[in-house]
Amino acid sequence: MKNLVAFCAIITIMSCHSHINPSYTALSGSFDKEGHRGCRGLMPENTIAAYLHAIDLGVTTIEMDAIISADGAVVMSHEPFFNHEITTKPDGSFVSQAEEKSLNLYKMNYAEIKTFDVGLKPHPRFPQQQKLAAIKPLLTAVIDSVEAYTTSTGKSPVQYNIETKCLPETDDIFHPKPAVFVEKIMTIVLEKHIESRVIIQSFDIRSLQYLHQHYPTIKTTLLIEDTDTKSFALQLKDLGFIPTIYSPAYQLVTPLLVKQCHDTGIQIIPWTVNDATEIARLRNIGVDGIISDYPNLFNQPLK
Repeated sequence: MKNLVAFCAIITIMSCHSHINPSYTALSGSFDKEGHRGCRGLMPENTIAAYLHAIDLGVTTIEMDAIISADGAVVMSHEPFFNHEITTKPDGSFVSQAEEKSLNLYKMNYAEIKTFDVGLKPHPRFPQQQKLAAIKPLLTAVIDSVEAYTTSTGKSPVQYNIETKCLPETDDIFHPKPAVFVEKIMTIVLEKHIESRVIIQSFDIRSLQYLHQHYPTIKTTLLIEDTDTKSFALQLKDLGFIPTIYSPAYQLVTPLLVKQCHDTGIQIIPWTVNDATEIARLRNIGVDGIISDYPNLFNQPLK
């Protein structure tokens, strides 16, 4: 009975659309190699240096996180505050865990944000990470740098997988509401003419729903936490449309889940996979891509 209910839920969602995903390419033979926050295991996260190094390692997509500053700039940052694990203050001291959330990026202009360093402090969980002076960059600067780099080196253009870091409970505290958030990102995407290579991902379905309504040709990714106990069908029902990509925590991925995604016309790209054996397992059961802190692992032979 549960399987029947799940199947009916998917059919209900699909019946609201005249087609499945026009952007669905899961069976095209390509595999999406995504560098998480650039390549967090090897370079300071969400920095231009990390994105460019990931390109050197052969990624097809650079994954990144976006927040909004007080003056409306789109800034690359996983948290909407200065994380104590990675931040050095302008005076050279480290940000403490007790004070990090008081350094709210949504309440700071970008001119102030860029005075903090996020590349010099040794990362306690990523000992291979190279240390170098780095700031949280603007999305515009990232796009300009990446496009110039791929052009000058003759490398293939990459996709940009941009996460909206927002939640209902922190609206207007750490970030604007989804409509404002999405519009600020899309203004830049359209100005830079990269819309065909952009994916917007989120755990917050509101930003995906807004994007689907106002920018239906932009690829979308539904992110799923490893603590989410809802069925695949109910997650799609809550979203209300068929996304381009379903991106669960890798621990949730089974052959059945891969089949459910493909049968529904959705690519499945799990996060964040930092073990070569696990990457091989997931590729062997048919995932369409993988997000990893260590994109150098993609270059190891598939077993």
